[in-house]
Amino acid sequence: MKLVNIKEFKDKEKHEQPLLVSNILQGVTTKGSPYLSITLQDKSGQIEGKLWDVKPEQLQIIKQGMIVLVSFEVLNYREQLQLKIFDVKPLDQKTVSIDDFLPESDVSSEELKLSIEGFISQLKNPVYKSLVSAIVTEVGYDFYEYPAASKNHHEFKGGLASHVVSMIKLAKEVLRLYPMLDHDLLMSGILLHDIGKTVELSGPILTEYTTVGRLLGHISIVNAMIYHHAKLLGIENKEETMLLQHVVLSHHGQYEFGSPVLPLVPEAEVLHLIDNLDARLNMFSKAMENIEEGMFTQRIFSLENRSFYKKKG
Repeated sequence: MKLVNIKEFKDKEKHEQPLLVSNILQGVTTKGSPYLSITLQDKSGQIEGKLWDVKPEQLQIIKQGMIVLVSFEVLNYREQLQLKIFDVKPLDQKTVSIDDFLPESDVSSEELKLSIEGFISQLKNPVYKSLVSAIVTEVGYDFYEYPAASKNHHEFKGGLASHVVSMIKLAKEVLRLYPMLDHDLLMSGILLHDIGKTVELSGPILTEYTTVGRLLGHISIVNAMIYHHAKLLGIENKEETMLLQHVVLSHHGQYEFGSPVLPLVPEAEVLHLIDNLDARLNMFSKAMENIEEGMFTQRIFSLENRSFYKKKG
């Protein structure tokens, strides 16, 4: 059986191969026939598929989180590839590994860990260094395995640490151009700003929001982490602790985007801008992957519902 990565699918191709079911929506046509909209994925990405005239036995096979054998044709619908699914067959889940179907960072977890540890070692302020070290140690390997989101940006295994490493590389250039900025405050804020997502999200496999995540959100979760460890270290009343809490609390930049306070120090403003830049560029990159030159992407809700042109050459 020849396996083709989703990102390599071409219009009018027909294939039969294993794919992971990551989401299912059931509907009914205007004529009353049941159908399924199924999100399928492999390591290279995701694609939507339609299975028409669904049979009862197929409903028993197609479950979220299952790896199934799918026969399909690739179709170009409104300038976007999707699948017309002919049939779905069960596979013995003991003979397949879900890890083979999870998108992941181009950089290994070990390399991401070494990078993060290197950035922490560069911190000179003892308050920032002790807080960041304590929280990263508490979170452990989840920091290097979790995605940065359930969708939209860096939504792959290792996405959280990949996002942080990219942000730090951007920040180093900003710090070089603007020496007025406090290196340790900005770097510490970047290292911790999204680490609450290791509690907010369920993990790298079929990522969903946890109950705690939905009720509290990652911003308040990491703020609580900072205060907890500051209390243990006896530094809860230090100005650095307050500033670190501020840059984390304000990193979404606006009240309507979930920040309880607006950025009120330069480092908080820079953190917000770098966070937004890296997230948006990741979304641009993903949107452009599966379209041909000279074509437009579908509208992207998280980018103000715009569609983007992929230039030729």
